[in-house]
Amino acid sequence: MNRYTRNVIAVATLSIALLALTSSTVFAQASECGKKRNVGTKALDEATWNQLNRAYEDVGEKHYDKAYKQLQKMLDRAGRAAYLRSILNQALAQVEWSRENYDPALKYFEKAVELNALPDPAHFALMYQIAQLYFMQERYREALDKLELWFCHSPRDKITSSAFVLKASIHARQGDYAETLKAIDTAIEMDADPKERWYQLKLGSHYELEQYPQTAQTLELIISRWPQKKTYWTQLSQIYLNLKQDEKALAVIALAYRKGLLDGQGDITYLSNLYSNSDVPFKAALVLEKGIKDGVVASTRNHWTAVADSWYAAQELEHSLVAYENAGKASQDGKIDLRRGYILVDLERWPDALKALDDALRKGGLAEHKTGEAYLLRGMIQFNLGNFDSANADWGKAGRYDRVRDAAKQWVNHLREEQQRKAP
Repeated sequence: MNRYTRNVIAVATLSIALLALTSSTVFAQASECGKKRNVGTKALDEATWNQLNRAYEDVGEKHYDKAYKQLQKMLDRAGRAAYLRSILNQALAQVEWSRENYDPALKYFEKAVELNALPDPAHFALMYQIAQLYFMQERYREALDKLELWFCHSPRDKITSSAFVLKASIHARQGDYAETLKAIDTAIEMDADPKERWYQLKLGSHYELEQYPQTAQTLELIISRWPQKKTYWTQLSQIYLNLKQDEKALAVIALAYRKGLLDGQGDITYLSNLYSNSDVPFKAALVLEKGIKDGVVASTRNHWTAVADSWYAAQELEHSLVAYENAGKASQDGKIDLRRGYILVDLERWPDALKALDDALRKGGLAEHKTGEAYLLRGMIQFNLGNFDSANADWGKAGRYDRVRDAAKQWVNHLREEQQRKAP
């Protein structure tokens, strides 16, 4: 626990103590598990007040040992005065908590409650604080027991949404997500302005229980309240995918993109993949290419290949060629260049196709049958360029590979027939 947290607790404890010192008679008005408290007016004499005040000043100045000794002496002299003993136990707890002796601190706090002499506001606040302290120490079973005791004895009109949030948090730490939901739903219903972290606790509980429709509903509600937080949009999209509602998954993340919320590589590639899987290759390519050009997505072989494949599926061949060229520049082997060569052959752009095939064969790294296809294809390009000798040489090399051997022979025969036809 950090120093800031301890200081907050120290201030809260001091406030409770001062409240107990200055409160007038308070009578519990609500049911307290069948028993009502009836605490009359209490007051400290001036000398005791001054001694107690000096002790708190010592605590504030971190003179913990001095404060503890003084308070212990006062407790020893307090006799059977329950109210004074409650105040002193509370003060001793403060000292122990400030010097990080948490177990003794809790014992003193609990003794102050056990004496049952503090006015209602201080008494119930201290019970609640004890539950909080157990929670902060990760002693969840004890925290829940103390909190349930507080619920039992605290006036109903004093129970706030925060108490149910604490209860939900304890159940969550214990892995009891059904009870977590009961408590956090109550807190949300009670409060006019529920906090974001409350909804996060509700969201996590539905997810842990694999209640995915409820998880989606909670995310929709969260997004309506905090629409600028990207995480919730991506989570909702992924939940819809889990529910096999692909169209909703795409619609949610596409809307987040239009709102300018997707600012990471994973976000952009996720959206692009959803477009591809939904047979919208044009948008898949557009989104991913823009991400690369904007510097959000890394300019890698795989990303450029995905762009090129999507452009190709969208029948945007010119865009596809540019993307394949960029992929080829980032590639150490000739696989992408071979793919580009096929497209250029289809477009009958023979010089560009020849260069692509040259790059593919020069880089290598092709599977055996792909190497044969590359020679066969390059021979076809040379043939169309009128380079018959080069074409014949390439088809001869292609003939070494089983899968294209017959095709290579057919092209060689076709070349001979063409040469004979053109002979004088």
